[in-house]
Amino acid sequence: MKVEYINPFIEASRMVLKQVANIEVTLGKVYLKKAPYSSEDIIIIVGLTGKIRGQAIFNMTKKAAMFVASKMMGGMEIPELDEMAKSAVAELTNMILGNTATLLYNRGIGIEITPPSFLTGQNMQISPTKMKTICIPLILDNEVNMDIDLSVENV
Repeated sequence: MKVEYINPFIEASRMVLKQVANIEVTLGKVYLKKAPYSSEDIIIIVGLTGKIRGQAIFNMTKKAAMFVASKMMGGMEIPELDEMAKSAVAELTNMILGNTATLLYNRGIGIEITPPSFLTGQNMQISPTKMKTICIPLILDNEVNMDIDLSVENV
């Protein structure tokens, strides 16, 4: 995958997390994942079509999801990952991908995104078919991790 495709995902993540949740993002080392791979407790999948075809998978622990939801709600305590907290985290991913689509469009790369699908479970295995997966590890406020796994067709 071309760097010019990856950078907008990083830029949008940093911008949206700062603006919406006042979370500082540190980028971990980007790497290629081999399928199948294990996920954390929570994955949110957003489909990508257009110049880039595939999916963006936001992969995080329950603790990370609760941390993000709490920050989005002004620091309100989140004792459990209820429907409101799930909705907040799903909407965050939607905002990140919406901003990513705008950044890509401004660079002449048109994509469209699907609504997010929120999945929870243990020992989930992800096996993108005929796609390579690039992992973009994000460290949020030096406390929790959230990965963006980009599985795309060869472009």
